[in-house]
Amino acid sequence: MNERILVDDAHELLRREGLHYAVFPSEYLHIRYYTLLLVKNSRLASDERLLLEQQVSELVKNAVKHGNKCDPSRNVRIWYSFTDREARLIVQDEGSGFADIEKWNIFNEKRQEYVERQDFTALMNYASWRTSASDKYDGGNAMFAALEYWNEGVVYSSARNTVAVGKKFAFDIMESGDDE
Repeated sequence: MNERILVDDAHELLRREGLHYAVFPSEYLHIRYYTLLLVKNSRLASDERLLLEQQVSELVKNAVKHGNKCDPSRNVRIWYSFTDREARLIVQDEGSGFADIEKWNIFNEKRQEYVERQDFTALMNYASWRTSASDKYDGGNAMFAALEYWNEGVVYSSARNTVAVGKKFAFDIMESGDDE
């Protein structure tokens, strides 16, 4: 498991070479559609594909909602590659960026500490990440799940409006659909 969100312009996950590219307007009601367009050619087994769809959807939603403030005149740019062995995704919005990454990392470290100690009373104070900009539906759960899911890392650019993630899949020939 990755324990921290990184900020590193030179990180390998931020390299765009060889990735597909898509641009979408920040239409909140179209996030699920955008996600399906991105992962439509994925050949993953159904349970892994559903997890991938959920993760992609959350990153696109964060860009649309938090980065671009659901302004359809602002675009979300996405570079991606999904194979049966690896998933790579870079999502860039036109917003001011995730300013509180360091605070979020500290919060998540405390959260993990209480989970490991099974101190569920103290954990109640770390159940959701909220800032002054959070609405009643925000809670940081997407980023907690992202660190668990994206086993190659979660990395932001120094501008903090671009996030890159990667996952290596355990390859099982029976799940891939290839009988040969």
